Amino acid sequence: MPPDMNLRILPRTVQQETVDKLRLAIFSGVFEPGSRLIESQLCVQLGISRPSLREALRSLAAERLIDFVPNRGPSIPALTWEDMTAIYEVRELLEVEAVGRCSQRIPEEQLSELERALSAFAEAASSNNSLARVTTAADFYSIILANCGNPILEEIHRGLVARISFFRARSMSLEGRAQQSFSEMQEIYQAIASGDEKAARKASRKHILKAMAAAKESMESAS
Repeated sequence: MPPDMNLRILPRTVQQETVDKLRLAIFSGVFEPGSRLIESQLCVQLGISRPSLREALRSLAAERLIDFVPNRGPSIPALTWEDMTAIYEVRELLEVEAVGRCSQRIPEEQLSELERALSAFAEAASSNNSLARVTTAADFYSIILANCGNPILEEIHRGLVARISFFRARSMSLEGRAQQSFSEMQEIYQAIASGDEKAARKASRKHILKAMAAAKESMESAS
């Protein structure tokens, strides 16, 4: 007989709650690119200990959302247009392939989930909730990636999700961009639903290129 094992799910840890809150704050622009994160201030704002904060900051550093600069401490990366271009180029390679493969593989029940995720994004796009836009868009793509039939592709994309979401928040800060994103994502969904791989890939590429142009415009207007 195997030994008894306690499989009870424990409450979310302080570190994970801290990671989630700081990640959303970064996405929503609470911390400007290039700005320092003052640990003592964050501990007071979040109501946590410094060890808990530092553990959370290490997790965010692994996602490339913060940097640890010698003699300066943690800070938000001052991303360049070259950084942004590199992320969007990789995103195009991964997502266009995933969308095309998904159109040939997604089962009916998962297609229904994808439709619900699209509806959730449509609701977020019509609101002023920037965080909801980012999270619902990420949910839409997570279903596509989970049904592309290539777990390695999904794993690599998951490593970029935080930085993709960072730029997504910037691009959708432009007036009207969220509604345009919904229209483009609707095209992707319709192509997947009809099993049209060529149209799915074309719609995905169009969406990413327009998102990149919007992110660039947002970045230039902020400089």
